[in-house]
Amino acid sequence: MAKKIIFFIIMAIGFILIIKMQMNNNKEENKINAVEVDPISHASLILNWDGKAIYTDPVGADMFAGKPEADIVLLTDIHGDHLDLEILKTVVKGKTIIIAPQAVADKMPEELKTKMSVMNNGETADYLGFKVKAIPMYNLPESEKSYHLKGRGNGYVIEKDDMRVYISGDTSRIPEMKNLRDIDMAFVAMNLPYTMDVEEAADAVLDFKPQKVYPYHYRTPEGFSNVAKFKEIINSRNPEIEVVQLEWYPKP
Repeated sequence: MAKKIIFFIIMAIGFILIIKMQMNNNKEENKINAVEVDPISHASLILNWDGKAIYTDPVGADMFAGKPEADIVLLTDIHGDHLDLEILKTVVKGKTIIIAPQAVADKMPEELKTKMSVMNNGETADYLGFKVKAIPMYNLPESEKSYHLKGRGNGYVIEKDDMRVYISGDTSRIPEMKNLRDIDMAFVAMNLPYTMDVEEAADAVLDFKPQKVYPYHYRTPEGFSNVAKFKEIINSRNPEIEVVQLEWYPKP
């Protein structure tokens, strides 16, 4: 009799653990599904998240027609594929907050300066219910001739309701990326000579292990990085990381 009771107790505990695991899996899936990704082009994207539209590096004429009004605009760097002042003037509305490092803020025209909130590497602030942290982005090895100097540009981690999204900006496999934790969704750049090649980008992703990774910003002077190879490397070494390939370069 005692053995039967122990058996049923073990079965009950196992059943409860299975139910809890399923509930946790559903919770994680619902959390990630709460963020809709709209790939615009190259470095430009929109996160539609909890009724807010978060733009990143809006660049490109006519690419934002019909899109929801920007609540937050994240700017990463001063280069033309990240900073387009004419497009900014069209997407920034009365309620929009622009978040950018000082180097970008210094280039803002007077009409946009009132919308600016300057964040530099390592700083954290709350905007419209989202916690935003500025993550360094820079090239290795560090050099005065680097395309991206440490401290000038920002990557970002955006967080709400335990959902954490990382946008790398133009960077190498830097220690600050390696030290990221609990990232649900990551956007990682890969285009030599400006950022990483696909092997380095894959190693970087394998360092911090996001649940999902989106290769973006992969146009190169010669064409495009081999994002299929990036996916293959990730899948072969950590199949639990989901690689999501979207259309970042609309055909004319």
